[in-house]
Amino acid sequence: MGGGRATVRLFGPARTAFGRAVAEAPAGTVAEVVAALLDGASNDQRAVVATCGRWVNGAPAGDETPVADGDELALLPPVSGGCGSRR
Repeated sequence: MGGGRATVRLFGPARTAFGRAVAEAPAGTVAEVVAALLDGASNDQRAVVATCGRWVNGAPAGDETPVADGDELALLPPVSGGCGSRR
């Protein structure tokens, strides 16, 4: 991709693991942005990111999804819960 920077928003356990809610990385594909974020990361940080869903500008994204200059990649933890019956 042609350069530029992307914002990476970290939620839940990813935010805790990295000690911050926002990071920046070079634009590219989702896989490239995540790889840049993980450069020098601990095993714990890598493990948390591996469980996260990836969204670009509010839409679900795969590894090959482009992330352009100024785009936002959100790393969202798995969510549990449900609508169990009320008693």
